[in-house]
Amino acid sequence: MRKIIVLTFVTLDGVMQSPGGPTEDTSGNFAYGGWVVPYFDELLGQVMAGQMGKPFALLLGRKTFEIFASYWPDHDDEWSGINEATKYVASNTLTSHAWQNSVFLNGDVAGQIKQLKQQDGPDIQVHGSGNLIQTLLKHDLVDEFWLKIFPVTLGAGKRLFDSGTMPAAYTLVESKTSPSGVMIGTWKRAGEVKTGEIPA
Repeated sequence: MRKIIVLTFVTLDGVMQSPGGPTEDTSGNFAYGGWVVPYFDELLGQVMAGQMGKPFALLLGRKTFEIFASYWPDHDDEWSGINEATKYVASNTLTSHAWQNSVFLNGDVAGQIKQLKQQDGPDIQVHGSGNLIQTLLKHDLVDEFWLKIFPVTLGAGKRLFDSGTMPAAYTLVESKTSPSGVMIGTWKRAGEVKTGEIPA
């Protein structure tokens, strides 16, 4: 069974929108695009290289796919295997693209992703794709979060955990902090939420 792994840059207040640059996603008049840049140090780069160097397929929303497709086909020396990897794209409007190994999902996307998880193959990484992540969370399809939590709050923007997130428990299996203060953690799905009462 394949895992769905969400790799996300996120602020302390949960914003994941437009981390890489000012024009990446300005929807909702978002004015802080590129907020990761002042904190992106050598250790964080090494962690990202290690995670992106594992065997993988990609699951992307349309907007993230189009951003990737405008850059990575000509820069595969920076991400080995990106062109050969299967790119699953959730979109109601896009049905084909020249970028090799792109497969388009539409209609019952959650059902199709459940089927993908049952197949043999490498784990499936989700980068960006904020709207798609909400669908994954609503249907409890995320197996792991590989998060980078940045020491900044923005107050507005698309959030990683928005309305519709299913209650779920996770286990922290790895963590470290970069010199610039970015918390890097891996959380694995760990059953149902348990509750209790703190003794008086």
